[in-house]
Amino acid sequence: MIFIWSHIILLRSLLFVFVLISCLASGQVLNNKNTLPDIGVVGADTLSIEEELAIGQTIYSQLRGQGGVLYDPVVQEYIQALGNKLVIHADNTKYPFTFFVINNPALNAFAFYGGHVGTHTGLIHQAQTESELASVLAHEIAHVTQRHIVRRNQAAERSSPLQIASLIGGAILMMASPQAGIAAISAGNAGAIQNQINYTRNFEKEADRIGLRILSESGFDPFSAADFFGRLLESKRWSSQAPAFLQTHPLSLNRVAEARNRAENLPKVPNVSSAMFRLVKARIQARYFYTAKHNIIDFTQRLNELRSLNDNAPEEHLVYGLAIALMRDNQFAKALNLLEELLSQDAENLAYIDALADVYIALEKFQLATNILKPLAAKQPNNAIVTLNFANVLYKSGQHAHAIEVLKDYLMINPESVLGHQLISDAYAASQQPMHMHQANAEFYQLLSIHQKAIDELQFAYNYATNYLTKQRIRARINQLREKQLQMSQM
Repeated sequence: MIFIWSHIILLRSLLFVFVLISCLASGQVLNNKNTLPDIGVVGADTLSIEEELAIGQTIYSQLRGQGGVLYDPVVQEYIQALGNKLVIHADNTKYPFTFFVINNPALNAFAFYGGHVGTHTGLIHQAQTESELASVLAHEIAHVTQRHIVRRNQAAERSSPLQIASLIGGAILMMASPQAGIAAISAGNAGAIQNQINYTRNFEKEADRIGLRILSESGFDPFSAADFFGRLLESKRWSSQAPAFLQTHPLSLNRVAEARNRAENLPKVPNVSSAMFRLVKARIQARYFYTAKHNIIDFTQRLNELRSLNDNAPEEHLVYGLAIALMRDNQFAKALNLLEELLSQDAENLAYIDALADVYIALEKFQLATNILKPLAAKQPNNAIVTLNFANVLYKSGQHAHAIEVLKDYLMINPESVLGHQLISDAYAASQQPMHMHQANAEFYQLLSIHQKAIDELQFAYNYATNYLTKQRIRARINQLREKQLQMSQM
């Protein structure tokens, strides 16, 4: 489902960026990198790492608040692991990177302050190999490590603050919907956009060069970048509208040729995709693309065609995709047979376990789910797939106190888990603990930058509190969120 932003959200984004520009000392100006020409402008010598991290976290919270960030623990764990594998080989990394996925069928990716790299489900779905996906992530990592989003003081000085705010607001919008972002940017000053095009081209070339090195040193096929770019350009020839990636990343035949020439001078690497890449691709199609019935037919046909070739090619991803499509169609018994067979071949595959837990819950086979998840939770207490599924099974089977205990420990280490706060809120509600339920709701809303609702929830919690110290803690948290709300209102 395409991620759509309202006019109100756009105005908030514009206002948010405008005041950030004004508040940062010495003419520091916000921008999002890798959304239509790089329009943000911050002096690399004046924007500190701490400020960059704070701005990035604020933007990420706003993105979460718009509902486009995908909270799928299997997909999230995969994209973070793939990103980490690449970041290890990057220079100038100043902070941990956050990789996340936007549920949007457009083929696109982007990066912004504080090491945040977003990938659309459409890109993962369309990538033919893991190296192609990795090449895009490596490119975005290079934008961040080179601080492209903070190297534009001169361009900023040529534009008025209002022009910059308008342009950057459109750039933020483009993270989710390129067409909407282009419309917003078009309302700004065209000259200011043109002012940045040369910056964009130079930074894209630099990201290509550095990203290709990161890709190669991480063990991926260096030719995959040129292959991917070339396929995008070819698709543009036969379509009235360019892919979203081309709208946000200027691309030409010359740039594709340069990428291929650079790859010629790098070590040759077999273009082999991991089993997890294939599983995640199948999961994304089965859960987020097309209809359940379409996917059942598609995965069945592909599975039959592969088996007819009799060449021992891996088929687990197709069986897995078929199982998830059957789950979407409420054919849980059929899905159960497929998933149990897969798990018998790979007993600790978390993608299989995640899907199987959902099937066991649907069929009310809670003990079978517990038998699988409990020992894994003891071994991997901070793993999102294991812990959230285990807590969900406990909650659905009526073991609310145990579910709360598991989630409290998990959230101590992972305080930004949106799913964790949602689930513990449900468990508190089911166990008739309204004060704790409202506190959990407040933490959920503040993660989405919906501060007034978070404050309202804490007011409800305060009314249920009977202990003086508890009331004081809630009041202190309300004051913290009011301070955040005030900062946002000033933005």
